[in-house]
Amino acid sequence: MSHAFIIEVDSRAAGIVVRDGRSFRFHSACDDFSGLEGQGFRSPGDAQKAAVRHLETSPRSRGPKLQVA
Repeated sequence: MSHAFIIEVDSRAAGIVVRDGRSFRFHSACDDFSGLEGQGFRSPGDAQKAAVRHLETSPRSRGPKLQVA
């Protein structure tokens, strides 16, 4: 069984979760998800859901979206 999982949101890395006893500890991959840094989750799925919610409620996510052509 793996002890680390990559968490992605909208096809980009949000961070990883690493088993820490009975929970999974979040380590952010970029500033957009730094608000989740160090938080514990019951499962990688719970961390994924939290990352999606975090991005949806982040002030940065409300601005104009830049797209690569």
